[in-house]
Amino acid sequence: MVKMHWSLDMLPLPPYVELGVHSLCGLLWTLAFLFLWHCYRIGSDLPMAGHAHGGKISSRRSAMSLGGSCAGTKYKSQSKLFRGEQKNRFISMETEEDEELGQGYLAPVLSHSLFPAQASAQAKKLYSALQEYAKRYSWVGMGRIHKGLRKQIKLNEHSAIQKPHLFFLPDVPSVPFFPRDAHRHDIEVLEANYTVILAEFQAVYQRGIDSKLGWTMGAKGQAVFPLYSAGVYVTANCRACPWTYRTLLSLRTFISSNSLGSAGFWLLGPGAALGSSYGPTNTRLRCHLGLQTPPLCELVVGGEPQCWSEGHCLLIDDSFLHTAAHKGPPDAGPRVILSVDVWHPNVAAAERQALDFMFSPDV
Repeated sequence: MVKMHWSLDMLPLPPYVELGVHSLCGLLWTLAFLFLWHCYRIGSDLPMAGHAHGGKISSRRSAMSLGGSCAGTKYKSQSKLFRGEQKNRFISMETEEDEELGQGYLAPVLSHSLFPAQASAQAKKLYSALQEYAKRYSWVGMGRIHKGLRKQIKLNEHSAIQKPHLFFLPDVPSVPFFPRDAHRHDIEVLEANYTVILAEFQAVYQRGIDSKLGWTMGAKGQAVFPLYSAGVYVTANCRACPWTYRTLLSLRTFISSNSLGSAGFWLLGPGAALGSSYGPTNTRLRCHLGLQTPPLCELVVGGEPQCWSEGHCLLIDDSFLHTAAHKGPPDAGPRVILSVDVWHPNVAAAERQALDFMFSPDV
């Protein structure tokens, strides 16, 4: 008698199991095909190393894909070569023609001559500084600054009410007077130290108003005792007012690292007036802490009048047309404020860092 040995492998598969195996294999093949098609489409977007349109990359998508990791083997060597050349090439942003095609100015592209040729020497100098900053750090967050530099040649076309003469940052909401909440912390710090700051001013004032004693003389009835001038602290004056100096350093938004920022005691005598003028940029605000404010002293910014108040701060955007006048009697004494330049609240941290670099006092 022959003995039969049975195993589970000898049993036929039920029809529904066999159908499931075929379905699973079909699904896997479908997924593999879709993956290969996806890689093919991504790879096909990569331009050849020498392909350009009008001297620049033909599309924003192509520019963003050049360093991508999802390219086929065919393009890997080209991508490495491109990245090697990129370090030595001129890095800039998109042209106005690109913007008209719907490509925003925030995406960096490669080109050799994008900055307007008719731009002023000052604008070209700032643009070179921005390029140097981008090489060291990044173009990320530099879109508004780049746009503003390219449109510097149109500053004279701004409305008569706001016309900064050095640099205008676009897309920044502005009003002549800002609410206290815009810089509540710094305003509260200044107002809390009002008594000591006033005492230090009175001490330097009683020594006499003389250029040899640290004062900067203006027109008749005008004088400034600077603590910071164009981003550089005045050593002797800061030593004469140590508490005020330490108070400035405790502020979160004080512009102390570039030539757009200054701080000091501003004196306006009876009968004196500051003529109509514009500040250099809309990236800053001026905070005025009233120290001595006789009657009939007025500040007009953008057509809106305000009066100073002792121990309280005003936040103004001096890129608007502004005037100041002391119409009090001769015995009223001078109007005195501590003026401190602070960042505009809508200037981002990355933009502040770039502007510090571009407007460095050493440049």
